[in-house]
Amino acid sequence: MATNSTVSAQQQSKYTEDWVPVKNIMNGMIQLDNGYYVTGIKVAPKNIFILDNGSRDNVLMNLQNFYNMIDYEFWLVVADRPVDINLYLSQLQLLYQKCTDGAIRKLIIQDIDKANAFMGAEYNVVDTEYFIIFKEKRLEVVQKKIHNLIAGLANASINSTQVSNNDLRMILDNFLNGGMTTTFGTVMTS
Repeated sequence: MATNSTVSAQQQSKYTEDWVPVKNIMNGMIQLDNGYYVTGIKVAPKNIFILDNGSRDNVLMNLQNFYNMIDYEFWLVVADRPVDINLYLSQLQLLYQKCTDGAIRKLIIQDIDKANAFMGAEYNVVDTEYFIIFKEKRLEVVQKKIHNLIAGLANASINSTQVSNNDLRMILDNFLNGGMTTTFGTVMTS
């Protein structure tokens, strides 16, 4: 329970970090002040529309069974992670310099031009990522839920992994700071 001085300090603070109940982020979990852990899985995207009808129906049926097996509160989170395509551009430029075939060089230049256009002010280059997040107080139950989520999605031919600390920081940044990266725990001066 927060004291009046704590509540007053939180209301006067200009930093999100001061009023978010995050105690720590470690081992792929956000530890909250109230003793709960927030964690989950990162789901690899899968385009089911390129599958044949039988395979697509099978994935959808298994997904329905997967969601019906979850008997606790969870959140489906879709988050955009900024992507730096400078490395990709560098690789294209090296490939262009090595290539001697005129037709291939023309294709590489078109890719370089397209990548440069994406780096302009009107585009944000992002990778969309998908998560299933839940909260739990008991650590032994956390691991069981993560295992069940990963296995359930595997039955639907969908890959997933436990979220990392970086994934959780990115999700917090997306929701609390409009996608701006923060450095939690740093000392800020005014």
